[in-house]
Amino acid sequence: MEANRYTLPGKKCVASLLAISLVALLEPRPARAGGVFLGATEITQLLNHAELVSQYIQQVQQYETQLQQWQNEIKQAAMLPQQTFSQVEAQLVGLQSVVQGGNALSYAMANMDSQFTSRFASLGYRPGTSYAQRYATWSKTAMDTTQKTLDAAHYQNQQVATQAALLQQLQQDAKSADGQEKAIQTGNEIAAEEANQLLQLRELMMADIQSKAAFQAKQIAEEDEQKRSAGFYNSVDLFDGQYARHP
Repeated sequence: MEANRYTLPGKKCVASLLAISLVALLEPRPARAGGVFLGATEITQLLNHAELVSQYIQQVQQYETQLQQWQNEIKQAAMLPQQTFSQVEAQLVGLQSVVQGGNALSYAMANMDSQFTSRFASLGYRPGTSYAQRYATWSKTAMDTTQKTLDAAHYQNQQVATQAALLQQLQQDAKSADGQEKAIQTGNEIAAEEANQLLQLRELMMADIQSKAAFQAKQIAEEDEQKRSAGFYNSVDLFDGQYARHP
């Protein structure tokens, strides 16, 4: 596969973009009833989720690279040594964890969006799209894509649904060259698909965070303007219509 297949902003660049998006959310403000300002726990969750999706992308791309190398090796050899295939098993178990982690991350972001929208819709938060629904759509698409690949390889869902089931299936695959090749090829295809899906998830998360940051920035600007206006009128002597300097 081409080395630049997934050419997108690097991890540091993405982290910077997300940090910029969160500036408005991070700005310290005094608490007020019905306020739109997020707490430290919510901010930490958003930052952790943003970092986690970048880690998943990096991991899955590493898995794909390694599985591609083993796929090339097995075409030239009758069968991979057990020691080598044990490394394949570890990579595939790691890939399974990333797939499950991506789905869990999508669910968490959808839940946060639902809570944010519920809290602040009355203050005017109407982004024009339901991010919670878009996360649900992403999750369904990712799972359907993985399932199609498993179906094409004649794997049953229960054979790979858990780590224990996957390891048991891989032990069966390790007994023959055909089994090894099928496991490696299927894993390589899923890794490629998951990399693309996670890149899409990261883009969705950035749009979501930027939407909430823009909304909070607007609320902050409106509040500051109200304070300035209040300060202006308080400085006017209403009895003689002249500006007065108050201590």
